[in-house]
Amino acid sequence: MDRIWAPWRNAYVTSVGQEPGCVLCRALQEAGGEGSLVVHVAPLNFLVMNLYPYNAGHVMVAPRRHLGALRDATSEELTEMMTLARRLEEVLEEVYHPDGANLGMNLGRPAGAGVADHIHLHVVPRWTGDTNFMTVVGDTRVIPEDPAKACARLRPYFTR
Repeated sequence: MDRIWAPWRNAYVTSVGQEPGCVLCRALQEAGGEGSLVVHVAPLNFLVMNLYPYNAGHVMVAPRRHLGALRDATSEELTEMMTLARRLEEVLEEVYHPDGANLGMNLGRPAGAGVADHIHLHVVPRWTGDTNFMTVVGDTRVIPEDPAKACARLRPYFTR
């Protein structure tokens, strides 16, 4: 049997639940600092690269306030979240040229939320044929771009 090694996953599986506090709130506090994966900060929400992406260019839109449920968000926060998702769709099309995108939220741990206490919207670029047997058989995702490099590629599109 062939084995495909994914040593980068070790950092994720050994750190889940280890660091106190909210990873999204920490990312926002560190925005602009060296190594920050925050792409853009808007008045009510921010865009941050997923450190463990499903695909290249996987970005999350999250409220700046620490909110655990959609019902806790204001209409203004939700409106801005979708406005940023729409802008992000345009930017991803320009930068990555995907064939489509997945947008979604996982609310609560049973629904698959890795960060269950701070709502966020996943925006994942998709290409025809980008899904293959690897995830199912190898329990491994093949991501062709480092999140930090993706962040550096996307940031300029939100400052022009």
